[in-house]
Amino acid sequence: MKVFKKKSNVAKSGVNIEAQTRELINDIRQKNFKPVYLLMGEEPYYPDKICQEIIDHCLEEWEQDFNQTVCYGSDVDAEMVITAARRFPMMAERQLVVVKEAQLMKDIEQLSLYCAQPLDSTVLVVLLHRASVDKRKAFYKAVQKVGVIVDSPAVREYEIVNWIGRYYEGRGLQIEPPAAQLLAESAGTDLGTLVVETDKLLKNLPEGTARVRVEDIEKNVGVSRQFSIFELTKALSSRNARQAVKVASYIGQSARFALPAAVSALFTHFYRILKYEALLAKGGRPSQEEKASVLGVSPYFFREYDEAVRNYPLPKCMAVIALLKEFDFKGKGGDVSQETEAGDLLVELTVSILNI
Repeated sequence: MKVFKKKSNVAKSGVNIEAQTRELINDIRQKNFKPVYLLMGEEPYYPDKICQEIIDHCLEEWEQDFNQTVCYGSDVDAEMVITAARRFPMMAERQLVVVKEAQLMKDIEQLSLYCAQPLDSTVLVVLLHRASVDKRKAFYKAVQKVGVIVDSPAVREYEIVNWIGRYYEGRGLQIEPPAAQLLAESAGTDLGTLVVETDKLLKNLPEGTARVRVEDIEKNVGVSRQFSIFELTKALSSRNARQAVKVASYIGQSARFALPAAVSALFTHFYRILKYEALLAKGGRPSQEEKASVLGVSPYFFREYDEAVRNYPLPKCMAVIALLKEFDFKGKGGDVSQETEAGDLLVELTVSILNI
């Protein structure tokens, strides 16, 4: 029995879940099925991908009419699912029962009754969207004994650029670190959105393209590196006041601008600087691996952080973080006039950081 869940810091970074998903998909394509699949977790990309692979490969097309049942948790209860799962296949080796949005089932725990004696001729898939079952209760423990559990953790903001790099490699492409950073800034940490944006990008790239550049992202994803949080943090790292204020002013005028999101990105950046300073304070010369572990960024960005720690020694870095906390409060409506524009607050924050 395979239990796919986060077990360590490696799993939290998404590395293990990727490897485990590849292994599971390989089994599925070879028609090696388990009686029950419990697919869940904060990040829906991998559970959704595995569920679709099962639907695509469990039955032949001509077998699906009588042997495939796809339902939703809002429309069924445990008794209905168990009744469907206990049917025998018609003119086929197996039948498939899929419950999507299973977190909406009020009595999902009752599925443990079926898992006590599942049919070998049924493949039952229970797919939760951005949710998990209680691991202390009967259903989870029952699936552990007879089936497969996929527990997909969220990809953290500081991990997303590396995830993009690995994803592009898996599709036979290289993506430049600044391009990956820009794509991450545009699409966020939702893996499904990143995959959709990548699909659109690849349709517009010239045939035979092997390396994705910043220019490709700017042209096809509709985001400008010149005026992005990525460029703002870079300007702040080097204390390029003119560029930082220019970028902040432009970002703040965007129709989609939200100060809390900008403050969050700046906090991530300065928290990395703080962690890097702690690493350097230990003495000696840290290795590339140590830097990558602490910063969670591509080696391409190491030079920027080397400059940032010189410009923001510990007292200044702590002062910036305190300032970010203050502006996070303001961005959420605290201690600020209703007439004050969020974009103006970003410019004020940028200037305040530069004056520390």
